[in-house]
Amino acid sequence: MAKSRTAYICTECGAQQLRWQGQCPQCNAWNTLVEGVVEQAAAGGGRFAALAGQTARLQPLSSLQPREEPRQPTGMDEFDRVLGGGLVSGGVVLIGGDPGIGKSTLLLQALSHLACTQSAVYVSGEESGEQVALRAQRLQLPASPLQMLAEINLERILAALRDSRPRVAVIDSIQTVYSETLQSAPGSVAQVRECAAQLTRFAKQSGTSLILVGHVTKDGTLAGPRVLEHIVDTVLYFEGDTHSSFRLIRAFKNRFGAVNELGVFAMTERGLRGVSNPSAIFLSQHGQQVPGSCVLVTQEGTRPLLVEIQALVDAAHSPNPRRLSVGLEQTRLAMLLAVLHRHAGIACFDQDVFVNAVGGVKIAEPAADLAILFAIVSSLRSRPLRRGLAVFGEVGLAGEIRPAPRGQDRLKEAAKLGFDVAIVPKANAPKQGPDGMRVIAVERVEEALERLRDLE
Repeated sequence: MAKSRTAYICTECGAQQLRWQGQCPQCNAWNTLVEGVVEQAAAGGGRFAALAGQTARLQPLSSLQPREEPRQPTGMDEFDRVLGGGLVSGGVVLIGGDPGIGKSTLLLQALSHLACTQSAVYVSGEESGEQVALRAQRLQLPASPLQMLAEINLERILAALRDSRPRVAVIDSIQTVYSETLQSAPGSVAQVRECAAQLTRFAKQSGTSLILVGHVTKDGTLAGPRVLEHIVDTVLYFEGDTHSSFRLIRAFKNRFGAVNELGVFAMTERGLRGVSNPSAIFLSQHGQQVPGSCVLVTQEGTRPLLVEIQALVDAAHSPNPRRLSVGLEQTRLAMLLAVLHRHAGIACFDQDVFVNAVGGVKIAEPAADLAILFAIVSSLRSRPLRRGLAVFGEVGLAGEIRPAPRGQDRLKEAAKLGFDVAIVPKANAPKQGPDGMRVIAVERVEEALERLRDLE
């Protein structure tokens, strides 16, 4: 019999310590050690002792032939885009998001479509089979031979999956599953790590495409140890406001496709529906041009998006002016204001500055710098920018405008949506711009602001 002992396990890296400490010695994270039960193997080495006399065979890398993994389309184009074209046999996908954001709805829709052509199993640890059937009825999903299992015991789940050998399986959610070999409660670090490892091993051996649903913490990260993200092949995050009808799925890790891909959905009475033109969501429909608004051409994976950047500059009524950004990096906002003052002579030290990305999208790329500066200057001067203007470019501390990746794709997307003028970094200026679009190339911040004044 295996013996159990108590240890403190880091929720970030999974390292084990004999006593509690404020900082994890392995990953240097603070206040991440939680108490848990750890199993000790019996004497004799257990199953690893049988492998002691075996030797792994080495192969030269040049002798291995790469092959393209076949994809299984889920029937939802936006979901397939984020996955890199569809599900991969033996691949493990981890999807996380806030409660009620639509994770179970999305997966139930995808499985109902897949079950019409191949075997699929939906394992629910949070809801009964009747509750899942009620949701399927509410979404008006077509009748399909989707197999349902309401179970949280890992050994029973694995036994059912080995008997049915499905092509696709969903575990909703991994935090509710527990193994009888561990004494800790479901959702603990040890249980989540062991259950995920066992399910991943089954997926790799059987070729089943496995999707794990994970809870998130208050700061939006996946609950449980960070090793959970290292085990799986793909990590997806469900984003969006539960009070809004739009949902975003973003890929943060994908061994079979591009990362930072973005899928856009609209929540309707019949479930989630893909949005074919997501740029329309992130562009406000003004009757006339308003000060403090600038259109940014950003890039999410392989998809260019047009997002409206709004800025509000107002006189500060306290000794410490406020700097607030929503959907954009706040520390970068302070840096851009310093560059604007030093290289363009425009001071905002006595002004409150608020910046917002319309539609709830989060922009992490530095190519949004130039659009932020234009929106701030427009609000400060109370003069709207020219209609039909699109902007992108990174701003350096020396005042230079740095290029952004995939500049030609950004310009084509802006021209397709009717924008006729673009201010871009000189390194992104094409030899021949899109039909009907005038491309203005700039090298420095002061030059960009001068070209902006010429367009007014």
